[in-house]
Amino acid sequence: MNISAVLLAGGESRRMGKDKATLLFCGKPLWEIQLEVLRRLEPAEIFISARSDPAWRPDDVQFIADIPPSRGPLSGLAASLANIPTTHLLALAIDMPLMTENYLRTLCDHIEPDRGVVPKTVHGVEPLAAIYPREAAIEFREALMGTDFSLQTLTRRQVESGKLREIPVTEQDQTLFLNVNELSDMPAL
Repeated sequence: MNISAVLLAGGESRRMGKDKATLLFCGKPLWEIQLEVLRRLEPAEIFISARSDPAWRPDDVQFIADIPPSRGPLSGLAASLANIPTTHLLALAIDMPLMTENYLRTLCDHIEPDRGVVPKTVHGVEPLAAIYPREAAIEFREALMGTDFSLQTLTRRQVESGKLREIPVTEQDQTLFLNVNELSDMPAL
């Protein structure tokens, strides 16, 4: 598979009050759950993107610093796209513990040369569980220099330009995109 993967772990966890990556879910920290999912996909390489190198990062996973100043996941995706030697980058947020290897494999089946995929739920696109073509790096860099740091806006433009294709998420797969922003989100998962 000519794809790289990045675990996006650069959030400030303001609503959570502590580092989401170390939050336990089903007895394991979120970072470990997400890395296991990515490893089973057997990408060419796996990165962890954050503002600073996390203490929990395994030695066999490369750290990529978010491009400062921090603009949320946009900074991490821009830095990761700039560093991949492969044709595509699979992005996965640290706080989506219900995401599965099978779903991500389905996304991989839909990529094309110079074109990635972004899932579309009833709430909009899901840019933090998506696959971007290396060519998208230019738009990510430009977005960092602008004033609109919304991934929704950026992915919409990439869909319109043909660099991304929206993949509708079935009703049964909607729960895969639930994320943990506050401790009160844990019981719902």
